Amino acid sequence: MRGGSAGYTLAGMRLGYSLGSVGGIGAEPAVYAELARAAEGLGYESVWSAEAFGTDPLGLLGWIAAQTTDICLGAGVLQISARSAVTAAMSAATLAQISRGRFKLGLGTSGPKVVEGWHGQPYGRPLDRMRDYVAVLRMALAGEPVSYRGETVTLPIVGSDAEPMALLVSPELPRVPVYLAGLGPKAIALAGELADGWLAVHHPPESVAASRAWLAAGAERAGRSLDGFDVAAMVLAVVEPDVELARDIMRPSLALHLGGMGTAKVNFYNALAGRLGFGEAAAAVRDAYLAGHYDDAVAAVTDELVDSMTIAGGPDHVRERLAAYQDAGANTLIVTLVSPTPTLRREQLEWITELAPDP
Repeated sequence: MRGGSAGYTLAGMRLGYSLGSVGGIGAEPAVYAELARAAEGLGYESVWSAEAFGTDPLGLLGWIAAQTTDICLGAGVLQISARSAVTAAMSAATLAQISRGRFKLGLGTSGPKVVEGWHGQPYGRPLDRMRDYVAVLRMALAGEPVSYRGETVTLPIVGSDAEPMALLVSPELPRVPVYLAGLGPKAIALAGELADGWLAVHHPPESVAASRAWLAAGAERAGRSLDGFDVAAMVLAVVEPDVELARDIMRPSLALHLGGMGTAKVNFYNALAGRLGFGEAAAAVRDAYLAGHYDDAVAAVTDELVDSMTIAGGPDHVRERLAAYQDAGANTLIVTLVSPTPTLRREQLEWITELAPDP
């Protein structure tokens, strides 16, 4: 047992598995439940489903809840622009009940590409929006009448004669842990202030370790301790003894995030790569991707980018990287597998279980 400077304790590192979304690997929907059951059998603590502009993660998690027993079910992450805070609370209450307390709610602000281009919502003041969103969400999940005056939302609306309403759920509703995804210092500090956990997407171990100071600053702002807080690193992973092949397998996924998951001006994954010291390479990936030159974008993903922002290589390398995440203070390590078939992903789940540090 080690004490971290951010105020939480580390007692081993749990494993999680990000399923992505239905259709992501071109497989029948039943395959996702099979992979979730495989992860459960191998001792993974959680499976997660993603939201971008694909299929609904909550529907997938509800279906998997009925076909698993013990594994936790995480939304990683829901975009707050896609649904109101009380709608998210209703969904979370439903999944918490049907899974018998296994649901974890991950939230993110996304970026202008999705918020403005997909949901038709303004993107400004994302952290203020998240602060208000979490406040309303927690109020609803607590069964309290929702009456809130924030910077970005007022419930009921000004001038209405509507009375504040409460979520109609059982008083025995299982607790729903709330995670915030954040890539920059202010967003990470907000997770430390408001949430039960931080989803550290694409952060290498050294960045996870450095971010503990921002988590601590957020917790101090709220006058709270981070004991029991879950630092959950979410990382692309592949176990492949041929190092060059491992990097090549990883390049398209990194190119998508660095180039395609944002606009020319705002891409938080690209900005993270810049803070890690790869600004020039990340800019080359983004420019090629946005110009429609996808092969050039993939080719622009350097070995150094892959080695820093993913886990890609042979068993010894993967074992070292997993241990480095634990040493950096990650309580949970959620792997996003890039192997192209369900069979290969099942094999990767087994590999990672064997290579993970002992809890």
